Parts: sequence; structure tokens; C-alpha cells
Amino acid sequence: MTLTWQPDKQSPKASSSKPATTYKNTLSMISIDNLTKRYGETTACDIPKLTIPDGEIVGLVGNNGAGKTTLFRLMLDLAKADTGQITTTPPHNDGTNAPLPMPINVARSESWKAFTGAYLNESFLIDYLTPEEYFNFLAKISGTSSSEMAKKLTQFDTFADGEVLGQGKLIRDLSAGNRQKVGIMAALAGGPSVVILDEPFNFLDPQSQNRLKKLLKQYNRETGATILISSHNLAHTIDISTRIILLESGKIIRDIPNNDEAAARELDKYFDAE
Repeated sequence: MTLTWQPDKQSPKASSSKPATTYKNTLSMISIDNLTKRYGETTACDIPKLTIPDGEIVGLVGNNGAGKTTLFRLMLDLAKADTGQITTTPPHNDGTNAPLPMPINVARSESWKAFTGAYLNESFLIDYLTPEEYFNFLAKISGTSSSEMAKKLTQFDTFADGEVLGQGKLIRDLSAGNRQKVGIMAALAGGPSVVILDEPFNFLDPQSQNRLKKLLKQYNRETGATILISSHNLAHTIDISTRIILLESGKIIRDIPNNDEAAARELDKYFDAE
């Protein structure tokens, strides 16, 4: 399972927007209001208010059980909230006089999927296909030709490092790191304006981790996409994020602009083993 693919311009559902670098940064791309989720006696999410504007790279950090994955699952409508809502605003072009698009409640409409790409874990993959078959499947359901998909995948040549495509292997027979690469490539290849990645540095070797950091920063810079990642790797998260959100027991306990090493100091203090 992979979310999602932005249709090509030839598709009837395609957006007529110009490249994402023209999007306004004053309109909230993602808004959370009074969001709660409990599993029995455990509170997995309790966020009264959170606003994430266009173009930010937001790093979610916290110990195991802090609620990072639960929040992502709620954002992707893979879990049902007990209370509250999450809305996301479609990408828009500030060079026209068209009315601003209305925010979309992710639990009540699927239209947000047209501009959202995500990879949380291997359940998003179809592991009995080869990577080529998997990407062609995604191309088909998004109204993209196989040849156009092949062109889109060339942007990942350095990240894939010749280990993903052309190997004649099923996805399940790839190494854990290369399966991770397939999922990340799938999340980005459709050109989404919202990207959600859960523990993207997991299973990747050091070189691939650094290449992924460069890839995400470049994607954000060139498209203006809003990117959310969760990670236990604090150094990588600080390196690429413009904002750090620290979660504990489903609650936001720190929301830190990543300026002048402020985030590093805050996180060092919080995670101090002593």
C-alpha cells in the first residue's frame, strides 16, 4: 500500500497549479484541532492544536510510545481519532486570482491523497512484485505512463545506488535497506506536496542515510513540499528539519524552531541519560 500519486497533467484529475515553489507560505498546509486517540487506558495522541505551514520540514522525535507513528496514522486516515480533526489544504498557486482552496478533513474525504506521499513501513509495499512491477502498478493507478514513471525514478539514481532497479528480484528478496529505499522512492516519485515518512533512516547504511538527507532537503527546496519525518536519529533529524516537535505520551511537550542550535540544546537536555 502506498499513498499516493499526484496525477500527470494529462490526467483529467491533474492539478493546473504551477510548480510548488510558487505556493503561499501563509496558508496552513496541515492543521490539527483537539485531536485525541486512546488505546484502552493508554493515551496515544492528545494534541489540542498544531499548525504546520507550507514548506516546512518537521521532525517528530520522542522515545518509544511517544505517539509519533500514531499521529502519522491519524494524518493518513489509517486510524480513527476519538475526538478532533486533521485538515490539510491542497497546494495552490498565488499567481492567480482563484479562490483559495478549502481545507480537507482527512477522515471525511480522500481528495488529500492526490497531493500526499507517505511511507510508514513495509505494509505499504507489495512484496511479491519486483520494484519495477510495483512502480508500474503505482503509475497505472495514478494515470501515469510507465515511461513517465521511469523518467521520474531517475531522480533517485544516486540514492538507489544501482541496488533497487534492474536486479531481477522480488521486493521481499531485497535487503531491508533496499526495501526501505523502494518505499521512500514510491512516496516521493509522484511529486507530492505533503510527504510523511516514519523512521526513514532505518535499515539504511551511513552513505544512504546521508544521501537521503540530501534528497529530502533538495526535494523540499525545489518543490516547496511540506515534509514530516519521525526518527530516533536525533542528529539526522536536526540536520534536515526547520522545526522539531518533541512528543511524550501522545502530547507535544516542545515545539522548537531549529535556529541557532536551539533544537539540539533542548533535545540534549531532554534525552540526557543522567
